[in-house]
Amino acid sequence: MQQISGCACSQDHQFPRRYFLRSLLPAIVAPFLLKTLPATAEHQAKALVLSCIDFRFLETERYFLSLQHLSNQYDWTALAGASLALSGFPHTAEAEAFWDQLELSHNLHHITKVIVLDHQDCGAYASKIDPELSNDREREQQVHADYLNRAYWEIRKRYPDLNIELYFVTLNAEVQSVMPTVESSLS
Repeated sequence: MQQISGCACSQDHQFPRRYFLRSLLPAIVAPFLLKTLPATAEHQAKALVLSCIDFRFLETERYFLSLQHLSNQYDWTALAGASLALSGFPHTAEAEAFWDQLELSHNLHHITKVIVLDHQDCGAYASKIDPELSNDREREQQVHADYLNRAYWEIRKRYPDLNIELYFVTLNAEVQSVMPTVESSLS
């Protein structure tokens, strides 16, 4: 087989054939996507959901959202620690990403609600707060409630028109509502 000099797919070049084929994929697929997804599509979502990235809770969270009459009518953002991410953990980029997603969801999909789902036995909380946090159920719930409340008031300040719901999801698939506290009582 004859090699083409300077071609990205040649074996003696620094880029393998796989890279060359991947570089063509967007150019091939994009025209089809543009034809199927009109740029002027107007659709609404009922809520933006912020959850942790922990896969163990996805089924429970989706089932819970369906019970709230939100099946497939929400935008979903997942960040490690959920409410903890809004405090800038592990980096400020996570909080910025959330605010960007919330702004887009609000402006493009006209959401009326934000739902924040924290969960039991969260690795992000263990990393930031205490590796043994999940061993003390009462303390764990209080720490999550504190961060959920901080998230509540930050969202409320920026988007006073949105309803905000806070939840704590347990390992045994219970979804517990967390009521926001008065802002001045937060430390």
